[in-house]
Amino acid sequence: MASHNTGSDSANTNVRAFLTKIGAHYLGRSFNHSAGSAKRHWRKIVEETFNSKCAYCGISETKVKLTMEHLIMFNRTECGLHHPGNVVPCCTPCNKREKNKEKKFVGWEKHLKFICQDNKENIQKRKKTITQHIKNEKYPKLSENEISALKAIAKHLYSSTQGELDKAFLLFTDIDKTIVNKM
Repeated sequence: MASHNTGSDSANTNVRAFLTKIGAHYLGRSFNHSAGSAKRHWRKIVEETFNSKCAYCGISETKVKLTMEHLIMFNRTECGLHHPGNVVPCCTPCNKREKNKEKKFVGWEKHLKFICQDNKENIQKRKKTITQHIKNEKYPKLSENEISALKAIAKHLYSSTQGELDKAFLLFTDIDKTIVNKM
């Protein structure tokens, strides 16, 4: 939990809720991985597809806690969907993406190469497993136009959410000046 909540927190939450809803649209159902059939689906991905190991480094779930990582990042700049084909089990150290020279997060394939360093066998083996997972789970192949539309909507949703917070604050200060402090 954040120790200091900001407009960015609520704006990011709204963007993630939007990407979750779009993921459910393509999947044909919700993917609430904390309950019911989606939870069982997630456990199947962890246990059967990735043998209860981190998708990047291969460390076992018996040694570390594995969390869910979105291959295409689940944010307003990458617009990765919350969908079974876009999530993999990941240990905490591997769940920290590297940034490129432009200070943007790298894609999952470059991240995998960074994690595996010069071990080409591990890179190829894990890349094949992840790529097959994406295909098996039928992650939608979005066109450039669809991705651009998602990014435009996410950007609008982010800025309008922050704008609503600013408006609410101004409304409060107006009420406080005119009604509350005049009594």
